[in-house]
Amino acid sequence: MLPSAVDLFDVERLQLAEEEEPRLSPSDEAARDRVWEKAVRANPALFDGPVVACAGLEHTGLRVLRLAWVRVTYRHYALRRVPGATALPSLFVNVLQPTDDGRVVVARMSSSTAAPGRWQLPGGSVEPPQAGEGLVESDLAGQAARELFEELGLDTGAEVLKLWALTRGENGSVGLTYRAPVLSEPAVRAAFAAAAAERAQGREPELDEIALLGSPRELEYLAGPHADYLGLLVGRFTDQLER
Repeated sequence: MLPSAVDLFDVERLQLAEEEEPRLSPSDEAARDRVWEKAVRANPALFDGPVVACAGLEHTGLRVLRLAWVRVTYRHYALRRVPGATALPSLFVNVLQPTDDGRVVVARMSSSTAAPGRWQLPGGSVEPPQAGEGLVESDLAGQAARELFEELGLDTGAEVLKLWALTRGENGSVGLTYRAPVLSEPAVRAAFAAAAAERAQGREPELDEIALLGSPRELEYLAGPHADYLGLLVGRFTDQLER
């Protein structure tokens, strides 16, 4: 496995606890808004929708992690570009989709996204529940299944997705990786092509290409950047196959 600056946690169960968003000083709030508005002018596709941030992460047992979460909007992450300010880490779900020949499906973000050209696992930011409701692990699995369907066209039920790993990488961002059941390469490519054809009738899709990797070293053959966790997770998957 290639060296990585990303932390990797084995996890089988999450304990989720909601916390309040930290208060900002008036100057930090104003600076945040200026950075966000500048980003929107550069990319009008950006949307200040509700999202979940991570407020803390700690072990409470063997393969059990307590994850504290906070309701914010995407604007919150503009604080990363405000000198002296602190942004909470983002929280996202993604899916490791294996194929029956021992490879992993990776996908490239389209030009309209916040990370154009970046290769990653299919997934997205965690959305908060309705006001007054709590966040439970089955919600996270459900969001991962929805991302898999929307991005790859694979209609995999949340009940068959297994929480497989947790990563903590750039800006402290926390990723929950779910493993999907094995599929054939033709089945994956057919689903993605069908989904792409449907999306062509509407807005630009988040993903514009997929590839299959059998080793983290194959990342060098993909044109463009890749998510910081990608090599680590592909390597973990292939290492497990060899055992």
